[in-house]
Amino acid sequence: MRYPPIPDDLVRTRADWTRTYRALAAGPGPSAVLRRRLLRLSVRLVAHPYREGPPPSAGARMELRRQAERIDHG
Repeated sequence: MRYPPIPDDLVRTRADWTRTYRALAAGPGPSAVLRRRLLRLSVRLVAHPYREGPPPSAGARMELRRQAERIDHG
């Protein structure tokens, strides 16, 4: 299925969110700093202008995740 183009800044924010989440889940470290960063990134994801209007479908959310993973895995 085709979805509207996802803005690059939204894909980069999602990739940063995933990296931060994984770092937090990895265990010992600056957990307070990572939690605050994860919260800020979560707000940026939810409040992004691309998300105005009806909620994105599950397929559109997965497409965002796939594009973000491509950034990390080339």
